[in-house]
Amino acid sequence: MAKRILLIDDELELAFVTKTRLESAGYEVCTAATAEEALVYLQKNMPDLILLDLLLPKMQGEEFCTFLKSDNRLKHLPVILFTASAIDIPKVAGEIYADGYLMKPCEPDVLLSTIKKTLER
Repeated sequence: MAKRILLIDDELELAFVTKTRLESAGYEVCTAATAEEALVYLQKNMPDLILLDLLLPKMQGEEFCTFLKSDNRLKHLPVILFTASAIDIPKVAGEIYADGYLMKPCEPDVLLSTIKKTLER
């Protein structure tokens, strides 16, 4: 059975390209453009991994990740931050208990290997 990834990114073109790459590698991918859309998805579905942009409308990725890691039903989900933000991403990832991070744009092989390693943990 294919591993399920929830991709949360408001950059629709990049989300489409990323989704296509992941699906061609055998993953099942659902997308959400906002944290609120992702919460609706998570009420009925449980992905194996979340790929999360930090710069989202309304609820930012940092706040969403903190919420996930504090919720008993969701805290086990691995979260990889996926951002082009100029912030100190390793520091932020550690502070909000993310399981990894990738900088956009990201080479396809780096994206796939990071996801694979995270899912194997």
